[in-house]
Amino acid sequence: MKSGEEKNTKADDRPGAAATFPYDRMTVERFRKSFPRARWSEDLKAWFVPGKTAARRFDRWLEREAAAADAYADIKGRDAYAFDPILSNYLVVHDDRLEVKTPYSRTVVNEMRDVPFAWWDADNRVWTIPYRSYEDLRRRWDRIEAAARRNEPEERRKRQAERRGSEEEQASRARAAERRRRRYPLLPDELPPLGRPVMTRSYGIVVFTGFDGELVEPETLRSLYGGFLPDDDYIWGRWRPATFDELVKTWPSRPGSQTSDSGALWRQSSLEELRVARKAARALERRRKPTGSAPHRL
Repeated sequence: MKSGEEKNTKADDRPGAAATFPYDRMTVERFRKSFPRARWSEDLKAWFVPGKTAARRFDRWLEREAAAADAYADIKGRDAYAFDPILSNYLVVHDDRLEVKTPYSRTVVNEMRDVPFAWWDADNRVWTIPYRSYEDLRRRWDRIEAAARRNEPEERRKRQAERRGSEEEQASRARAAERRRRRYPLLPDELPPLGRPVMTRSYGIVVFTGFDGELVEPETLRSLYGGFLPDDDYIWGRWRPATFDELVKTWPSRPGSQTSDSGALWRQSSLEELRVARKAARALERRRKPTGSAPHRL
């Protein structure tokens, strides 16, 4: 539905507003009951509501219609829950809402973000969902519950115990140690610009700070960097994470350009990659920012 817009008909100069909304017989009946003086205007292709306050009155009517639609959708959601309830320790049922509380899981976060009208209650650390979104939640629940169970502390400890001493754990530790060294293989004749955020295969968006000419050992390349050609000579490039301010000032690549080649060792970041990196960098800066300190005054 669209809000009322102050317009005059071509037939006369009476003050009023053009009112448009999706056609529905019952909605039209409610509209005619609320605005008995309204008439359809062929010139405007809309209902014309006369009066100096017509736009304001129509906007209030739209708000009431939206609230009534939400209430009806909530009733349908409650009926759907009663017919096919989710029975889970991760779901808390209230009279006016549903709450989902699980161990942290990226899968759960992604699924909940796709549930319409779901929002994260940071104070209580739960996802709050109105009943009108129950059917959307129901369709995603199997994935949500499975991810929550995988991330229960006991399950995580069990997987860690199973991985302890395995080749998988050793490889994971080696990759983590390599990342902490903040170096990256580069071809000497295809070096990235210094001081500017660029996308890499292994570490996402980083800022290169220098190249010391040190050759990359073939064994290190083979064991820790997949997809690199073993016959090429690579040198180490030194990098650091990009700051939020740097990411905001970085222009994305244009689709189809050479700088957007996903197979390159480094390239200009896409808009979607920059959005994800900016969000992560902003969250990191907020966590690092001291809280509770009084502002400095000169």
